[in-house]
Amino acid sequence: AVSGIPGEMHSFYFGSTGGGVWKSDDAGESWRNITDGQFEVGGVGAISVAPSDPNVVYVGTGSVDIRGNISPGIGMYRSTDAGKTWKHTGLRNAGQIGRIQVHPTDPDRLFVAALGNPFGNNEERGVFRSTDGGDSWEKVFFLNDSTGVVDVAMDPGNSRILYAAAWRAKRTPWTMISGGPEGGVYKSTDGGDTWNKLSGGLPQGIVGKVGVVVSPANPERVWAIVEAENDQSGLYRSDNAGLRWRRVSAERGLYSRPWYYMHVFADPQDENTVWVTNVLLYKSVDGGSNFTIVPTPHPDTHDLWFNPEHPEIMAVGDDGGAAVSLNG
Repeated sequence: AVSGIPGEMHSFYFGSTGGGVWKSDDAGESWRNITDGQFEVGGVGAISVAPSDPNVVYVGTGSVDIRGNISPGIGMYRSTDAGKTWKHTGLRNAGQIGRIQVHPTDPDRLFVAALGNPFGNNEERGVFRSTDGGDSWEKVFFLNDSTGVVDVAMDPGNSRILYAAAWRAKRTPWTMISGGPEGGVYKSTDGGDTWNKLSGGLPQGIVGKVGVVVSPANPERVWAIVEAENDQSGLYRSDNAGLRWRRVSAERGLYSRPWYYMHVFADPQDENTVWVTNVLLYKSVDGGSNFTIVPTPHPDTHDLWFNPEHPEIMAVGDDGGAAVSLNG
């Protein structure tokens, strides 16, 4: 997982699958570990800096890209001093945490996408909401004890509007179970109190892993990268806030090994620019119709972060660690 600090253009965080959280203040030239001795576990799935207060940093443990040798998470951590000290803040049985969305003006209000236990059924999965910085949690979206949420996106212009990506996933010693009839994209328009499953062109039937994101440049535009049966997999786009969808790309490289990838990211300022992380890093500047490969120092890309004011400043998290670009 990667994140940055918008007002400090050379400051970045990355979380690894087994080594905790690291921080750089020189655009990735050097990194220092900031969680050794404070975290009970090394696996990190998500990092988010509060937009209204860069001192507040949230970390969700346990990666949702569940290999057979995955390290289970133990919930959430919070720092209120930009990563110097950390406090465990609950969701200990949430398994793997895929995304954290913090309210744009309230650093204590956040939503967490929890996949749950990757090896068995459990109740602590879905979307969780906190209004007190993680001191307490409310489970606001839950389907069943085998289907969790792998991603959650917030409309940048209206924090009441949320999208959640539901995924039934289970690892056993002999196979990977990915997908179920409940899988897909769900939407809330009341801050997470109620949710409805979206259709209108999205794949039906057995749906596997899904990534979802809202374009900050045009909140009516929503992207979903979807694993589905019957040759329905690919990148889908909605131009009316999820009411109707169409598949804009079925390029195989965008969704290879779905259980390990399936994440999509929108450019903060250009509604037609969208990125997909997979074995390689893919970029489209024409609304998702055509993609080019952006070379990275290491393949197997999993996370992206853009500086919202200067999107050419960005970080990628991959199987080689974290890399920073200052020129897009």
